[in-house]
Amino acid sequence: TNNHPTADWIYEILKKDFPNLSLGTVYRNLNILTDMGLIEKIDFGSTFDRFEANIGNHYHLICEVCGSIIDINIPEELKIEEAIKNKTNFKIKSHKVQIYGICEKCLK
Repeated sequence: TNNHPTADWIYEILKKDFPNLSLGTVYRNLNILTDMGLIEKIDFGSTFDRFEANIGNHYHLICEVCGSIIDINIPEELKIEEAIKNKTNFKIKSHKVQIYGICEKCLK
């Protein structure tokens, strides 16, 4: 999925095809996939974690009203890692940027 699902959402979708599936199994497998670097856990202060398969550098727009998460790709001209490297002696391995506000749907 291109969404940012919760473990509960994944469980509800898979439960239809796998009636003996437990929520614990979903959590265990999400943790394994996270540890393997195949997915990432998004923790933005909510009471539940969200997951995503897009593990490359990108940015999140997070709605403070409905909790939706929207991926946004910034053009390569904005080389945040290069700018930081030029100003500090810090070796960057990856970065995450989360921008909080209100989505278009909630503004209406």
